[in-house]
Amino acid sequence: MDWYATVKRHYDAGRYGIADVAKFVVAGKISSAQYETITGEEYEGAA
Repeated sequence: MDWYATVKRHYDAGRYGIADVAKFVVAGKISSAQYETITGEEYEGAA
C-alpha cells in the first residue's frame, strides 16, 4: 500500500486533519518529510 498517497488523498479531501496525519508518522507509515509535504507544516513530534 502506498501510505503517502492514501494519507495525502484523505487529507486533501478534508477527511484527515493535521493530528491524523501525524499519527501515520508515529506509526511509521509515512516520514516526517512526507508529513511536511502533505500538511505544509513542520513536523514537531508525536501527536
